[in-house]
Amino acid sequence: MKDGDNFIVAGVDSQRTVDRVPTLKTDWWNYGGITGDVSLVEVPDTYIDDYSLQLQRGSENHIEGYVHVEGAAAGTAVQIHIPDLHIGKDAVTDTNGRAAFAFDAPSLERWSPDHPRLYKIEIAAGPDHLSDDIGFRTIEVKGDQILLNGQPIFLRGISFHDEAPMRSGRASSEQDSATLLGWAHNLHCNFVRMAHYPHVESEYRVADKLGILVWSEIPVYWSIDWTNPATLDNAKQQLSEMIRRDHNHAAVILWSLSNETPGSPERNAFLHQLAVEARAQDPTRLITSAIVTHFKGTTATLDDPLGQDLDVLGYNEYIGWYMGNAATIPDYTWQNPMGKPVIISEFGADAKAGLHGPQTNMFTEEYEDYVFRQQFLMLDKIPFLRGMSPWVLTDFRSPMRQIPGIQDDYNRKGLISDKGEKKKAFYTLQDYYAHMSK
Repeated sequence: MKDGDNFIVAGVDSQRTVDRVPTLKTDWWNYGGITGDVSLVEVPDTYIDDYSLQLQRGSENHIEGYVHVEGAAAGTAVQIHIPDLHIGKDAVTDTNGRAAFAFDAPSLERWSPDHPRLYKIEIAAGPDHLSDDIGFRTIEVKGDQILLNGQPIFLRGISFHDEAPMRSGRASSEQDSATLLGWAHNLHCNFVRMAHYPHVESEYRVADKLGILVWSEIPVYWSIDWTNPATLDNAKQQLSEMIRRDHNHAAVILWSLSNETPGSPERNAFLHQLAVEARAQDPTRLITSAIVTHFKGTTATLDDPLGQDLDVLGYNEYIGWYMGNAATIPDYTWQNPMGKPVIISEFGADAKAGLHGPQTNMFTEEYEDYVFRQQFLMLDKIPFLRGMSPWVLTDFRSPMRQIPGIQDDYNRKGLISDKGEKKKAFYTLQDYYAHMSK
């Protein structure tokens, strides 16, 4: 800034091109323009621009991390203070402006869905200071188990788009986030899949407070330009920006690289590089992707080569909607030759709120509810299943969904309509999770 008047010009281009991420065709409405808050932040010449504090895996109270100070000379003093833990620690920056921290917190209460404990963190470096509210927990895999704070956990989830509840447009306000995550909490969810791109930051902060674990994703969606270096650079940039913004949210346990990508050596090489990048930037979290489930008869063998690069296997399936018959869903069986934890990251059926009829009639609330009940009978028999995130919390806009009088440019697989009406399947999932959580 300069003395006197100042002005800002913002240029926003939402045009899609074949070499971008996402590419030209998606099953959601990619709202253009500036869809969230914009902040003007005044900082001194030397300022704190990033930090990370994480509970070390395998530990109950050992915290490690760093603070990065932009413009700092080597030897600049940095202080971290956690008042509720009576902790004050000092370090100095290296030649890259980074100060490393490692210390024990003997009285630390670990963050979890049952106990979402957040601590105020105060950081100071020269004339600059910041504060944040964060939790401390560990997440890891052991065999086909997912361990939160060293204990096995089943992820009772729901997927959702960053769609404003009960109006058009992106979710953008604290109230939007509270409504969406409140609905998930009301379902007895301890987990949400934020599809298919990073959501507004306030949703992550609400998840931290409510104790809802998060799968966060970049929009490498369906088929993209796998051999184009510019496309890979664009995906890496979005991955880096997602991790950089959200790596201090205890709720976030999974970085997702992609959704429903068709298998090929080129795809495998592209996503392998993203997995390497994600682990280099944040080794404290798990890596996943949502993979298309392929069936041979009524048997699914979860052997997509992409799984070699993942910690947790996400698989999407739509038995009873895009394939198969809802009556036969319980007959399907699953095999897991990779021996890794599995999340069924999508299943469901369309229903227009208020449309009723026999459970055999597609697009009725009764049919959607029937599909969910049949899915539960099948999923309960999968011994290596460690979570699910049915599709989807609310109806959302999509240019691909054009059945007049039924879809009208909305994907209708929501458990809640775009007007906020809860469908029959909402209460069925709520009851299923309530019994599971006891």
